[in-house]
Amino acid sequence: MLRGNTVHGMTVHFSSRVDISAPNPIAAAEQEAKRQGIALGKLNDSNPTRHGLAPELVPSIYSADPRGPKAARQALAAFLSADADALYLLSSTSEAYSWLVKLLCDPGDAVLAPKPGYPLIESICRLEGVETLEYQLQFDGSWFIDTAAIAELLESAEGTRIRALVVINPNNPTGSYVKPSEREALVRLCRDHGIALIADEVFFTYALEPFPGNARLAGESGVLTFALDGFSKMLAAPHAKVGWIQVSGPSEDVAEAQRRLDVIADDYLPMSDIIARDIPDLLDAAEAQSDKVRERVQGNLARLHALLDADPHGLVSVLRAEGGWNVLLRVPAVLDENELVLTLIDQHRLTGQPGYFFDMESNGYLAVSLLPEPAEFERNIQSVLDTVADMLR
Repeated sequence: MLRGNTVHGMTVHFSSRVDISAPNPIAAAEQEAKRQGIALGKLNDSNPTRHGLAPELVPSIYSADPRGPKAARQALAAFLSADADALYLLSSTSEAYSWLVKLLCDPGDAVLAPKPGYPLIESICRLEGVETLEYQLQFDGSWFIDTAAIAELLESAEGTRIRALVVINPNNPTGSYVKPSEREALVRLCRDHGIALIADEVFFTYALEPFPGNARLAGESGVLTFALDGFSKMLAAPHAKVGWIQVSGPSEDVAEAQRRLDVIADDYLPMSDIIARDIPDLLDAAEAQSDKVRERVQGNLARLHALLDADPHGLVSVLRAEGGWNVLLRVPAVLDENELVLTLIDQHRLTGQPGYFFDMESNGYLAVSLLPEPAEFERNIQSVLDTVADMLR
């Protein structure tokens, strides 16, 4: 049975997969005792850390808070200027997507995701038995979201299956932030059609050539919003697997969403205390580490512009990237993207991701990272320029 919460005459849809049935009498009595501040002993307490059996390496008592260890959430909340109760700690934003698809979608439902975009979302949705429908980012000197096309899709028969709209802020690989006017339109569309907004903001802190007015969607109050972020990009440390979901929106929607999300989080068990205890120290390092990465990517973007300006052939250009740490190179469309990358592999021992990996609508794109050390970055770009020139001779 479809379950939801009514806001402004529309229904916010939640999955019927999550069991939120009434507790049995024993569980209800336990909840009432907890509400009254009564501590109950447990005949079946199988938590060894409560019985003097915790190892010396992990001496704390395991609390099993489904949203993640409270101290770690409080430290993160202070860093984000957010409410600790609105945060869920988990291993990665990939896991966050999986949880949210479980929360919002039954098999056969659909999620709206941007095109061009990273294929991860489609892959995760497929694993959940959920379809991904694409909305188009358009390029006219800069990237923008075609909100009119989204409105048309939501009004169509197919739109009745849509349970969430995903925005990447800034998007990968286009590097485009959500503009204030786009945000206003998307929040209104989501609210009017009873769908949730999922905002992936892992690249937000890395501004390149932004327009004014960029802002995080984390904390958005106009519609049920799940903002995703984590240490992987913030610390430039993909092996630091810590991600989080920040829930916001109308209070009734948030309460209903968290009631169900707590069930999912509890089933998957909270983040390890071993990992969580390092979160305050990682947060202390975040600002300096983000500054270091930002200096690198902005410096390499300046080098890229200089190399392209100095290239006598003038065959390659770069699309404006407002944020993130990747850019899209535009190469002559007469070149086959596969052939270009295969030639780079053969002649320069250098591989790459062509535009069709990200569902670009036309041929002639190559994604480039701005992270390498400057000398390596210049060699990479020069290899692309030389290869393109050689292939057109």
